[in-house]
Formats: sequence, C-alpha cells, structure tokens
Amino acid sequence: MESMQMGRAFTLIEPGPVVLVTTNDGNKDNVMTISWTMVLDFSAEFAITTGSWNYSYTALRDSKECVIAIPTVDLIDTVVGVGTCSGSDTDKFTKFNLTRVQAKHVRAPAIRECLANIECKVVDIVTPYNIVVLQGIAAYFDSARGEKRMLHAVGDGTFTVDGRVIDRKKMMRDKLPNGI
Repeated sequence: MESMQMGRAFTLIEPGPVVLVTTNDGNKDNVMTISWTMVLDFSAEFAITTGSWNYSYTALRDSKECVIAIPTVDLIDTVVGVGTCSGSDTDKFTKFNLTRVQAKHVRAPAIRECLANIECKVVDIVTPYNIVVLQGIAAYFDSARGEKRMLHAVGDGTFTVDGRVIDRKKMMRDKLPNGI
C-alpha cells in the first residue's frame, strides 16, 4: 500500500447517496445539494451535514423541516448545478427545471424528477460538527421511474454510481428488523 495525504482520506469512505434537500423559509422554496448523508439506524432517522455557508441552512434551522429528495444518475448535471449556485440570488427550481410537488406534512416541496422524497422534521442540530439530525415522517418512491441508480460523491468532484445488487437477505435475516 502507498501512503496518502490525510486531507484526502475522507474520499475513501464518503457516504451516500447524494441528495437534494428542499426547504421553505415561509416565503421562498429552495433546494441544496448535500453529499454528506447518513442513515442513523433501521428507523427513519437520518443525518446530513450543512451549516451557515449554505443559503438553505437558515430556513432548515428556523422551520425545522425539509424534504430529502433522492436524485438518480440521469440528474447528475442538475445535482452539480444546484450545488454550485446559491438560492440567495437564484430560483433553482426554475433554473434547473425541477417540478415542485406539494408535500403533505411540511412546507418544503418534494421534487417530481427524483426517485424518492422523504418529508422530515429537524430533531437536533449538532453545531460543533454541523450535523442536522432528521426524523422522516413520510416517504414516497416512484416505482415507475426507469432510472433507479443513485449517485455517490467521492468528495473531489467525481462521483460513483450504484451498480449491480448482490442479495444476501437470507444470510442476514436474523440481523434485520421484521418487514425489511
């Protein structure tokens, strides 16, 4: 093995998938790209990393709600575009032709073009680490959508794409919660 810079070590275990997170500040919808995501358990609890450097952060912190929209590989240019401009001066829904779908439990919209949308409430913000802990309250999946492969950011401007599914459910059955 060869030595590598510690500043690049995160590219080895970058989580995924890349998601779009929508917010509403009471007046305006916005969407941001988040590549640091995490499932907290076999429950509907998630964590994302963001902070005051993102325009959406204030709406997320103040409204305590959002939608996690899960894009697929065919939306890579949209995902990167959304992540490289600011909602402070750009209507990203219009610029990137994203269709707002009225959520049922939060003000932030879902995104029709995404494979799935999860309506969430903010349950905690761990400020020293900029971790926002979310509780999913409703989830929607577009089973009719042809493309289902998700994107994963490596962290250096490159992405990997979900590939072949390897099924080991039988082998893991006694470790999985009922219904999974």
